[in-house]
Amino acid sequence: MSWRFVTCAALFVTCLLTANVIAAKLIVVAGVVLTAGIVIFPLSYVLGDVLTEVWGYAAARRVIWLGFACNAVMVAAIWIGGEVPAAPFGASQFAYDEVLGLAPRLLFASFVAYLVGEFANAFVLAKLKIATQGRWLWLRTIGSTIVGQALDSAVFVTLAFAGTMPGPVLGGVVVGQWLAKVLYEAAGTPLVYAVVGWLKAREGVDAYDRQTDFNPIRL
Repeated sequence: MSWRFVTCAALFVTCLLTANVIAAKLIVVAGVVLTAGIVIFPLSYVLGDVLTEVWGYAAARRVIWLGFACNAVMVAAIWIGGEVPAAPFGASQFAYDEVLGLAPRLLFASFVAYLVGEFANAFVLAKLKIATQGRWLWLRTIGSTIVGQALDSAVFVTLAFAGTMPGPVLGGVVVGQWLAKVLYEAAGTPLVYAVVGWLKAREGVDAYDRQTDFNPIRL
């Protein structure tokens, strides 16, 4: 793979890991409560769109699993760091746990939601590209994000918070997260057009997944 592909993959993984680290902070945007991860996590969907559009579903699938593996390594390292006895000076164990210590339920929810959302996003974009014969990139990127982010938000919020808040509140959180992420993607559409056009010209590729095996587990 070229350095351009490696760069896109590295940025994808960076967005994922950064979003998971800063997600501990809750923020309010236009009256909607969101995690601080919203600042950068939707960018991973933008990059996922670029990977699928230029190099195809199979290439995006490898990067999605790479992101999953890197996230698992980060979580393991954070857990080990939290278990090692803290020094009597510097940041306290409480501060470490408060910022980096995620409950097992939240970790499970984020892992499952990530896989479901990212693979749905890549699958829908690849299928829409064939259906539209490569036209209307904006329809593919926004349409795939609507599906992928809906699943991501629904799975994460349900697995993480079901039973801790009333049903209507839970539904409101899902919808709020979903709308914010979709609007983020829509706002980034001009950038996607520019990046995709530049990459296709430089790479000399424009993948169409007509014969692709869409099994998400196959590497």
